[in-house]
Amino acid sequence: MIKLDKVSKTYQTDKVETLAVKDIDLHVRKGEFVCMMGPSGCGKSTLLNLIGLLDRPGAGMVHVDGIPVKTYRDKQVAEMRNTTFGFIFQSFHLINDLRVIDNVELPLLYRNLSGSERRTLAREALEKVGLGARMDHYPNQLSGGQQQRVAIARAIVGRPHVLLADEPTGNLDSKMGAEIMDILLKLNREGTTIVMVSHSEHDAKLAGRIVRVFDGQLVA
Repeated sequence: MIKLDKVSKTYQTDKVETLAVKDIDLHVRKGEFVCMMGPSGCGKSTLLNLIGLLDRPGAGMVHVDGIPVKTYRDKQVAEMRNTTFGFIFQSFHLINDLRVIDNVELPLLYRNLSGSERRTLAREALEKVGLGARMDHYPNQLSGGQQQRVAIARAIVGRPHVLLADEPTGNLDSKMGAEIMDILLKLNREGTTIVMVSHSEHDAKLAGRIVRVFDGQLVA
């Protein structure tokens, strides 16, 4: 489903050139749950951004459903990113001035949907993560675990094929982290492909495959 072929990425400032990832070959198959592990600064998040088309490689090719992304124009890449991928971040990235249901609706604003259609999909996503009774709350009225559930609902509201999760339990205690992993595992069993970055060996062992990254390269 997602294939990286000899992908490299270098970041350059006025004085420093940093090779973030180098010659990455990676194939994520439909329905897989892959966990990427490695020390801080090893290139895991860069790799996740390349997979999710949030960034472009300096060399090599990213394929989505067998099609090289370089053949798409910027607008097509943005549309693919919005429909194919859902993103979950360690820091939730919720807007505190918006109600929970409005936060969840946000990715749907870029689609040709009516307000009632967006609201229905947002309600369904919140019910799926067990927050049907919290739709009219604001993020600062929720616990950390509940905020991450909202972030997951926002990620799945557009029914993406692939979920990309960057340290989804990193800011949570063990109990809340276990609840989030349960939701991710359930989504995976239902057919969603998941690529997760984690420092937790416990969480990684719940995934179907572990990919280890060191100094910008795959080591296992």
